[in-house]
Amino acid sequence: MKPTIDSRQLHAFAALARRGSFTLAAKDIFLTQSAVSHAIKALEEDVGTRLVDRIGRRVLLTQAGEQFLRHTEKILREMDVARAGIETLTKWGHGRLRVGASTTACQHILPTVLREFRQSYPKCVIRIEPGDNSAQLELLRGGHVDLAIVLEPPAQGMAEFAFVPLFQDELRFIVAPLHPWAQVGRAPRESIEAETLVLYNKTSHTFRLVNEYFREDKIALSNFIELGSMEAIKELVKIGIGAGILAPWIARAELENGSLVSLPLGPKKLRRHWGVAHLKGRRLALGEETFVGLCASVTESLGLTAPRNAA
Repeated sequence: MKPTIDSRQLHAFAALARRGSFTLAAKDIFLTQSAVSHAIKALEEDVGTRLVDRIGRRVLLTQAGEQFLRHTEKILREMDVARAGIETLTKWGHGRLRVGASTTACQHILPTVLREFRQSYPKCVIRIEPGDNSAQLELLRGGHVDLAIVLEPPAQGMAEFAFVPLFQDELRFIVAPLHPWAQVGRAPRESIEAETLVLYNKTSHTFRLVNEYFREDKIALSNFIELGSMEAIKELVKIGIGAGILAPWIARAELENGSLVSLPLGPKKLRRHWGVAHLKGRRLALGEETFVGLCASVTESLGLTAPRNAA
């Protein structure tokens, strides 16, 4: 299999065909006359035939050269189109954005971020893939999304990914105002096992964090209801079904209007770290960098605290 023709040789040949002179062709493409001569010689050796005739100071194309020039011009046009297409992706308002996010992030963070993003990138094609943490990491791994708003997984799960920190939150008990715990302002340790806990999806990273937290405190999670929606958790808690566990910012409106009450899980806080993940070693496009920056500014405007080690 013969090697691909060097594009520099094609540029030299097109310039020579256009100008009919090695000297003028060299000026056009900012090379020496000798370099153009060597490029044409190497090109003729590569294609196996003479492409130009030298008649005094003039250069004329052979029949093979005329035919080859048509292909050369087409190839160079395609290269220009390809370059222009790539450059377009880096300009404001073009390209694509494929984002994975949890349902919580989709509801509370993405609307504002995407509204701001659309103002700068009005022609960008946006695709959102909702799902839990593990699903998002799989989508990233498979190249189905470019960025994912996720909870920071354990260190052993981050080998393939870069993680840009956004904010940290704290998981707390959420109860109805008439719940006994709300009356005393805390969750007595001895009553936690007997209480019906309303928790997020058992396969989720959040559930694992909660389970590990109470296991360290020798409290077994045996009496619980699992749901796939934070909104559903809040509604069950409001009608007194049990005590929910979620981050207060997800129930900000309910906490402010008094329909729910927030209580600590215990003496030790259970914090989660949120951020934007992408494949390690992948250079982000301008639009993707803009999206990450908007995520940071929007979460800050929501009063969510950035991790201390965030840049």
